[in-house]
Amino acid sequence: MSTKPTTTDLEWTELDQRAVDTARILAADAVQKVGNGHPGTAMSLAPVAYTLFQKVMRHDPADPEWVGRDRFVLSAGHSSLTLYTQLYLGGFGLELDDLKAFRTWGSKTPGHPEYGHTAAVETTTGPLGQGVANAVGMAMAARFERGLFDPEAPAGTSPFDHRVYAIAGDGCLQEGISAEASSLAGHQKLGNLILLWDDNHISIEGDTETAVSEDTLKRYEAYGWHVQRVEPQENGDLDPAGLYAAIRAAEAETERPSFIAMRSIIAWPAPNAQNTEAAHGSALGDDEVAATKRVLGFDPEKTFEVSDEVIAHTRALGERGREARVEWEKQLAEWRTANPERAAEFDRIEANELPAGWAEKLPVFEPGKGVATRAASGQVLKALGAVIPELWGGSADLAGSNNTTIDKDSSFLPEGNPLPEADPYGRTIHFGIREHAMAAEMNGIALHGNTRIYGGTFLVFSDYMRNAVRLSALMHLPVTYVWTHDSIGLGEDGPTHQPVEHLASLRAIPGLNLVRPADANETALAWREIMQRHTKVYGKGAPHGLALTRQGVPTYAPNEGTVKGGYVLFDAERPSGQNTEPEVVLIATGSEVHLAVEAREQLQAAGTPTRVVSMPSVEWFEEQDQAYKDSVLPPSVRARVAVEAGIGLTWHKYVGDAGRIVSLEHFGASADAKVLFREFGFTPEAVVAAARESIDAAAR
Repeated sequence: MSTKPTTTDLEWTELDQRAVDTARILAADAVQKVGNGHPGTAMSLAPVAYTLFQKVMRHDPADPEWVGRDRFVLSAGHSSLTLYTQLYLGGFGLELDDLKAFRTWGSKTPGHPEYGHTAAVETTTGPLGQGVANAVGMAMAARFERGLFDPEAPAGTSPFDHRVYAIAGDGCLQEGISAEASSLAGHQKLGNLILLWDDNHISIEGDTETAVSEDTLKRYEAYGWHVQRVEPQENGDLDPAGLYAAIRAAEAETERPSFIAMRSIIAWPAPNAQNTEAAHGSALGDDEVAATKRVLGFDPEKTFEVSDEVIAHTRALGERGREARVEWEKQLAEWRTANPERAAEFDRIEANELPAGWAEKLPVFEPGKGVATRAASGQVLKALGAVIPELWGGSADLAGSNNTTIDKDSSFLPEGNPLPEADPYGRTIHFGIREHAMAAEMNGIALHGNTRIYGGTFLVFSDYMRNAVRLSALMHLPVTYVWTHDSIGLGEDGPTHQPVEHLASLRAIPGLNLVRPADANETALAWREIMQRHTKVYGKGAPHGLALTRQGVPTYAPNEGTVKGGYVLFDAERPSGQNTEPEVVLIATGSEVHLAVEAREQLQAAGTPTRVVSMPSVEWFEEQDQAYKDSVLPPSVRARVAVEAGIGLTWHKYVGDAGRIVSLEHFGASADAKVLFREFGFTPEAVVAAARESIDAAAR
């Protein structure tokens, strides 16, 4: 572990310092104007953010989505003004009026940075630690992208070489997700990742001594990171020269991710509020803001004061950014000339298009044969992997159970890993037993762009992932969660591993599409639809979760209705075999569809015309027009039964007042799957009985 760096080539003028102090005053004024927010960290971190945006990172304010840019993640999202002030000063699209509208309706400056809402915001942060894991995912994606397009280039010479910078606070590092992600980053030797830690010793409840005492730098050394500490100046302010030297030393370390600890004083240089927990999440007050302005040489009677000299100086970043992008474009043009086939692939992938004929490679499964949908998904992934090189992913140490190994001979692992399949550009990711970080890393990979990502675990462990899954939905990210062992059908592992409330709980997340296929062919069609939906531009798409069976289920003929979320699998028939209006409709998903089919056979044999509707995705079904939905679930047929091996919360709106739900309203047990289904009432006979009850209720 090194101490404060002593050499630097940083050019730091009085105008640079004035720009930093301007950012501090803007942060204090913005919070004071709206009456709430987090001024302290934005004030103390102004030198860090300014150094990164103005002196270090390769980016272009005129093109914030430039492929060759460095990425910046503010994991400490509560300090959004740390980012907003730099986006204003640098000319990324924010103006002074946007800072004045901080945290108000319709503004470009919401309380926490939101991806897709404000230009140059790379990810939505707020839940602490998520940004750390996002940054790890971005760094992984940067390496994989390089492997797709320019794997032979010497280090640092490719147009696909760029870095990921992140700022984290004490809260980020206390959250367990950051430990999971940082462990993986060290294992992966992500030398393109630099994490700066705001070590200000303050949290909402006061000094961090209330809750933390470990040596964080030694912890990161143990993870395998390159670790440095930057000491403050004598007056307590962060030292731009020392910080700059540390960043340059981190950039020179290409074999390990880098961790830079920065001892700061929150709300510096506010005379009375600095180094207090109140400065973390409350406005400083008019008197304290005025006093701070006096300390920094600003007029205490003015608000949002920005001199012409300062804004002209900081907006010069636009010209430097344009020059950097032009130089990069020349480099890319040379690469194109030398690599025409890869260049064509790059253009296709950047345009978010799929290769011609890809869907023709999907397997079609023989009707009648029993196949677990997790196994079918694994076959689909192998078929897709052969024709879609940008598709990659893995599992939280459950690949053999999740069937998520896209290529068993190609593991995403760094140089020096002893495993024979290790490849720094490999297709199969080993996330380790780190479900929460896996989901957030997948978000980071999707945000980075130019790849397609999936990740798997058991459905019951989606609880570990939930916050990150929620954020993928909030950001409309094209990630695919492969959740297997989706019910009591997993059997003897018992109630700790048997999801009961999870299907309904995940459906409650706005913007997440949950797909629970009935059989192998629905699984293949679901994958096809997900891949097609993920060709949409970010901001209009959605994450998808596949809920897949451990146990084998009967296979039916492929039906394109799958992609509409719900369809008539078997219609009601007269004894002559002609279709007729159903007397009852059975709605089922996943492994319970075959129970509905068998119940239909019994009802039909008894003279009750019965329709079976397979509804793999409630969300896709709800997208359809009312005419289609009514054609599947006729409003005139009030007798309905929904069948799903989980709580019935989803199904009340579909079965209505006369309907019945065959569900599981309690935890499972440890036994053979067939025994559990029988003992908990998931049998064709139970569905028939529910249908009879519903028919009687509808007739009243």
